[in-house]
Amino acid sequence: MGIFKTLDERREFFKGDKFATDADMYIEDATDEYCICAVNLSEKHQNAYGGVMGGAIFTLADFAFAAFSNNLHHPTVAQQVSINYLSAARGDKLIAKATMIREGRTTMIVNVDVYDNTKRHIAKFIGTGFKL
Repeated sequence: MGIFKTLDERREFFKGDKFATDADMYIEDATDEYCICAVNLSEKHQNAYGGVMGGAIFTLADFAFAAFSNNLHHPTVAQQVSINYLSAARGDKLIAKATMIREGRTTMIVNVDVYDNTKRHIAKFIGTGFKL
């Protein structure tokens, strides 16, 4: 069983991720096997061209990575991450799902796929978490 016993306990702890929560990102669902975070898009998530800013997509993926990995081992910090932007968002909501690729003694590799609510694949984020 993970660190957080309930979804509400996990949500309460991650209210402390002020950058993400101030951008209206939230934990939608979570288990020991995955974590889904989401954001309802608004003008504050737009870039100068009217699309979703890459930093907003990255922040959502990083938030899902943190909410997932810190449930398995607390504290875990990002050691290395990469993101590939695959497509422009067309919907009005982004959803990020974090799952485990590999868990080792001191590190873990986490996959995060970001979709919009039209099921368009927006980004792939791979993160290495270091267990403190």
